[in-house]
Amino acid sequence: MTNNFNQRLGEGAYGTVYKGKLRSGPFIAVKMMGQSMASEQEFISEVGTIGRIHHVNVVQLIGFCVEGSKYALIHFQPTGIEALALRYEKMFDIALGVARGIDYLHHGCDMQILHFDIKPHNILLDENFNPKISDFGLAKLYPTDGSVVNLTAARGTMGYMAPEMFYKNIGGVSYKADVYSFGMLLMEMAGRRKNMNPFTEDIGQIYFPLWAYDQLYAGKEIEIKDATEEERKLVKKIIIVALWCIQMKPSDRPPMTK
Repeated sequence: MTNNFNQRLGEGAYGTVYKGKLRSGPFIAVKMMGQSMASEQEFISEVGTIGRIHHVNVVQLIGFCVEGSKYALIHFQPTGIEALALRYEKMFDIALGVARGIDYLHHGCDMQILHFDIKPHNILLDENFNPKISDFGLAKLYPTDGSVVNLTAARGTMGYMAPEMFYKNIGGVSYKADVYSFGMLLMEMAGRRKNMNPFTEDIGQIYFPLWAYDQLYAGKEIEIKDATEEERKLVKKIIIVALWCIQMKPSDRPPMTK
């Protein structure tokens, strides 16, 4: 199935992902978990969470395997496409797909699913450019009443984690944490770059979200190389939505339905 695990797709904190192929033809991703208590907990979390999800914008779990201390998750593997080569119209469609997927996790299941790790690396594209939210190792299930949740430690990836993960005085942790992460993802899509880039030629653009906010606040246009007027308008719309999503207080951020 994996040809003796000879093609590695990536590696994370809890395991390594290999490319495989089913006898029936489809390509798959096999995530082999590390041998630790954290890996076991992530395995249980991911199987328990993604096993109940069925949505066009969420990666599909097709199986899992447990053998001794070895754990494996098996997903259908989207082809994967270099996002930087896409036009902004297609990027906008991808952003809408991700938003629909997150909204489904928050409101479309019998339990609310908080992903806690929305970032570019966890958004896969299939051959038709449909985005698929992946990697549910940090996800948690909660009642659908949208109430604040209790966490023993911050969850997520630095640069995409909501501030309430660290500063409890601004509000409790809820589904709005995923909204914040989505906003940071949108910023990187709009800028076609990492939000933090200390090596940029313009020192004012080291932190892209702040620079974009200052540009809009001053009534200036966001300069985009080789972009049409319609694309500039589209990027401005994406940035405005992103800024709405990354506000400091969770209560000021919109739900994904907005």
